[in-house]
Amino acid sequence: MNVYHCMIDLKQDARALSFAQALDAWMSHLQTAGTINSWRLMRRKLNLASELHSDFMLEIEVADLTQLDKAFRLSGTHDDDIARLHRAVHDQIGTSRIGLYRPFPDPERSERMALI
Repeated sequence: MNVYHCMIDLKQDARALSFAQALDAWMSHLQTAGTINSWRLMRRKLNLASELHSDFMLEIEVADLTQLDKAFRLSGTHDDDIARLHRAVHDQIGTSRIGLYRPFPDPERSERMALI
């Protein structure tokens, strides 16, 4: 299992509940298409966080990089419904920081892998 971790702050005029509903529609579409396994959205509580922590944290679980690649490819598909679902989320995001995480320790010990 790999986790695509997103720290998100919304634009000034974006509404939190509107964002959550749009995200639910988009993530549900990705999940139904089999391009992600699961996801969850969390929001900072009581403003208890440092300035490095965003308002929202989104975690998207995928089995492997092949599945993640399928999710990226689906989001880039020239389809009006997909574009509408993606845009409804993307247009509300002011800033985001992304990271890809894996369980640790893992059998591959990926830190030591390289192609060159």
